[in-house]
Amino acid sequence: MGSPLPWMRLVHLDLKGAAPRVSYLEQLFPLLSQLGANGILVEYEDMFPFEGELETLKSPYAYSEEDVERIQQLAELNRLLRRVPVPAQFILKHEKYQHLREVERFPNSFNPHAPGTLPLLKSVLAQVMEKHRRSAWIHIGADEVFHLGEGMDSKNWMSRNEGDLGTMYLNHVKEVASFLGARPRRRRALMWDDMLRKIGAGALRESGIAEHVSPVVWFYAPDFDAEQIGQFIAKYAESGFETVWFASTFKGTTGPAQAWTPLSYHLKNHLSWLKVVEAMPRFPSLRLQGIVLTGWQRYDHYSVLCELLPVGIPSLAVCLQTLVNGEEARRAPTSCPRFSPSEGNGAFPGTEIYRMVEQVNSHLKESVVKVLEEESGGRVQVHEDWESFVHNLRAQLESVYFPDTVEEWLEENVNPYLDPLRDLVRDYRAVIRLNARPKVP
Repeated sequence: MGSPLPWMRLVHLDLKGAAPRVSYLEQLFPLLSQLGANGILVEYEDMFPFEGELETLKSPYAYSEEDVERIQQLAELNRLLRRVPVPAQFILKHEKYQHLREVERFPNSFNPHAPGTLPLLKSVLAQVMEKHRRSAWIHIGADEVFHLGEGMDSKNWMSRNEGDLGTMYLNHVKEVASFLGARPRRRRALMWDDMLRKIGAGALRESGIAEHVSPVVWFYAPDFDAEQIGQFIAKYAESGFETVWFASTFKGTTGPAQAWTPLSYHLKNHLSWLKVVEAMPRFPSLRLQGIVLTGWQRYDHYSVLCELLPVGIPSLAVCLQTLVNGEEARRAPTSCPRFSPSEGNGAFPGTEIYRMVEQVNSHLKESVVKVLEEESGGRVQVHEDWESFVHNLRAQLESVYFPDTVEEWLEENVNPYLDPLRDLVRDYRAVIRLNARPKVP
């Protein structure tokens, strides 16, 4: 892979609804290291083993404390430094904490003025930090708070303080981030930058936010404007930030119900990010710490599943190698035969799931629609073939995922197409049985 790059390459593991078993991560982490990753960003959400008052946040399939420790050991063994994000939506969806929402109908923004908000966030952060003592960074999210400022408490605050939405937002973020820095084991906070883009350099500088966080600039389009990103970077440099992160995408950003990863889309996204990286010398006061290759699993907690992680591995491989190879990648986009759909002997963790999902994505609907339109006896055979296939697919999914993920994925991607054929074959067999009965004289 050549000499090590001066900045980090973190693989984002989004565990919203499709968290892999630790046994799969044992297979995956060595591959990530081989491909050029040198860190992971684990977004536990409800898979974290919360305790005490926070136990209600846990999924029934949440990792145990031993699992969390094992994940960290695996990361260290494979030279993958760890970062941990702590988003909010999975908290506010619970009835117990609905009173902390900025707007009652929407679970995507905390009310920063509610008496229970900061104590709750600090409690969540404290438990996460306690189980990740060796992690130097905590990602506090702070993105897409679409309804911030719409609650009555926020409106009253802005009226009394002659303040604006940006100031209120920065005050809250600084409270959370400073909590990390005040702990015995100090942590640096990372945050998504989309809300910061709307705030002027003067307000950012005056708030002192740069002392507490590093912005993570994210853009997921395939051919975005590097000059536009440069404008944001220039503002962050002017605002006093000393470090910045970027965020690209290897899966999970091309549709809320996307089942198959469009590799070329994500490759182009990384080629665009290389242009931004090359422009960083224009900002000598701002150091690029790394890039997060995001792999989102849901658009939000109320959305269906995006591509499963094994389906996105070829894309991840190409994107990582594109970053590692730098300028060479632009002249000759990275080729990874090991991960090519056309390679019959390719092998990586989850290869069978990758191939079987490809079959579902490209053939299931078409073959069922075709046989339903035909007046032939081939329906039963097609039904039996697909049922056998799905039986094997279920076994493969169960080796990587917990039961809730398996059932949800099949319900979303298989049953809508196979159920009509199942109904038809059931009725057909019922008619055969009726006709086979002895006729009563």
